[in-house]
Amino acid sequence: MRIYQEADYDAMSRRTAAIIAAEVIRKPDCVLGLATGSTPVGSYRQLVAWQQEGLLSFGTVTTVNLDEYRGLGPDHEQSYRHFMRVNLFDQVDIRPDRTYLPDGLAADPEAECRRYDALVESLGGTDLQLLGMGHNGHIGFNEPGTAFIRETHVVDLTRSTIEANARFFQKKEEVPRQAITMGVGTIMSARRVLVAVSGADKAEAVRRAFCGPITPEVPASILQLHRDVVLVGDVAALSGMREEGVFQ
Repeated sequence: MRIYQEADYDAMSRRTAAIIAAEVIRKPDCVLGLATGSTPVGSYRQLVAWQQEGLLSFGTVTTVNLDEYRGLGPDHEQSYRHFMRVNLFDQVDIRPDRTYLPDGLAADPEAECRRYDALVESLGGTDLQLLGMGHNGHIGFNEPGTAFIRETHVVDLTRSTIEANARFFQKKEEVPRQAITMGVGTIMSARRVLVAVSGADKAEAVRRAFCGPITPEVPASILQLHRDVVLVGDVAALSGMREEGVFQ
């Protein structure tokens, strides 16, 4: 695992964006696995700026997102499809028909999970999978539990995840209670995993994920078994790893 410690959120975002941009330049037809939430917003903003400056193109890139809320359509302002359009897709030269997310309105969610796994497999998997990390160590919406679930699946969101996402909704009661998420098997099949973390409130989750035992109680801990993980974090988010002596 490679670790990049940056001074603050802005520096972390630039480093993360640079790694993604390098992949796009290296392999113009790459498959990017993308994430939502507050952490990657700064990185997407930087990628938009570089693309608009003519420094890179997403014209032949394909993207697959980690997850989508169940019950929200693509035009709902809190859907992850909407998030991606606002923060990246509508501002760069990517083709809309090359951007994929699970269908949150699928009548048969189990069939949608199987379809999504087949789609990722048909694309040859992801070349680079971007991940954030929840306060409880979740990646995508793979929540703490008793077993790692390999395939894309429907998940009941934990109270902590619902509370963390409530800031995006007018009322906490409006936060969906379920989501469709890539499983850890699909995430682990990526040729490279890029984890971005920021803030002191993530320090304990990061420490447990990369310095503790591999356990489904900390879903991100499975990344210890991946052959190519890049961790980019600011000083505050990586403080727990420094205390463990992983680096100075």
